[in-house]
Amino acid sequence: MGSIVRIYLDYNATAPVSAEVADAVSAALKDCPGNASSIHAFGQRAKAVVDDARSAVARLIGAEPSEIVFTSGGTEADNLALRGFAEAPRDGGKPALIVTAIEHEAVLNAARLLGRLGWPVTILPVSAEGAVSVDAVAAAIDRVPSRPAPLVSVMLANNEVGTLQPLAEIAALARERGAAVHTDAVQAVGRVPVDVGSLGVDMLTLAGHKFGAPKGVGALWVRRGLPLQAQSIGGKQERGRRAGTENTPALEGLRVAAERGWRGLQAEMPRQAALRDRLERGILERVAGTVVNGAGAPRVPNTTNISFEGVEGESIVIGLDLEGIAVSTGSACSSGTLEPSHVLKAMGLSPARVEGAVRFSLGPETTDAEIDRVIDVVPVLVARLRARGRSRG
Repeated sequence: MGSIVRIYLDYNATAPVSAEVADAVSAALKDCPGNASSIHAFGQRAKAVVDDARSAVARLIGAEPSEIVFTSGGTEADNLALRGFAEAPRDGGKPALIVTAIEHEAVLNAARLLGRLGWPVTILPVSAEGAVSVDAVAAAIDRVPSRPAPLVSVMLANNEVGTLQPLAEIAALARERGAAVHTDAVQAVGRVPVDVGSLGVDMLTLAGHKFGAPKGVGALWVRRGLPLQAQSIGGKQERGRRAGTENTPALEGLRVAAERGWRGLQAEMPRQAALRDRLERGILERVAGTVVNGAGAPRVPNTTNISFEGVEGESIVIGLDLEGIAVSTGSACSSGTLEPSHVLKAMGLSPARVEGAVRFSLGPETTDAEIDRVIDVVPVLVARLRARGRSRG
């Protein structure tokens, strides 16, 4: 009996580390033992690793290296953005916070905590395609005091359905009204071109493990001059914005992944989009009662979220895993909870459509043969699960 061929289609949860990145991390662990704050040769070697990583990340998003704050990942960066902005010393009281209903929990829960502590918080609805209205953002800004300046946080690409938000338009109108803008770009960086100057935002979150770096390393880009209260207090690392000894091996991996992503982005976008579209067509043509969630809006090229009528998404995920195919029902950070997707609920989808949703997310290693295999397996699995459900009914 042959072994199962494993197919990984859960890149939005985390991307596999390439051999090139793994080798770089291993070499840094062995050859770079120093602390980047030390002045001796070992320390200066570590500092060079940190500086090179900062430059690579800055290049990836069109920023200046001095504006990059390294963190342990996207969650910490989102918390630093919201809580750091809210708590920064200023005249005029507590600034209002405006976020969308489909943000990652790192943003939503940080905003909710600040709301409980007395900061004014507005959570904006989204359309059936998962997009926030530019006019709704403008109206929300106009409803709150202009001083101190409010903060608007809108993710660039949604982690569950892949919808791209009209962020440049939002940032432009926010600037006209004196508001600052943060974007969680965790699912966009390394998948679509991201340039902080073109977007016009003031802060941007990224997580290395979404584009091939090790888990546990990320960054917050902060526009020069924006007040930000450090949330990790200690030494003067990261120009006083995030204390703690730098994780040089992980940062070396982040450097390699950022450079690799920057080089390959233009070729990967159309390739992954074509694979995703073929996957969608294959499933919709061969499985009745299916619909792509968010298909009417611009999306990142690697993501599709499909609802299957009459089947629980979790059952499909388990069934596909038994066939060697890794997918998910939504955010990996919410895995294990009994709560339905807050993203799909915010889009106004029916409970049955939310329950039957499965996310497929592709990456640089995804092949045509793997997509063909998934298209062959899914119809058989769904038919079996539906038959089982009818027999129980």
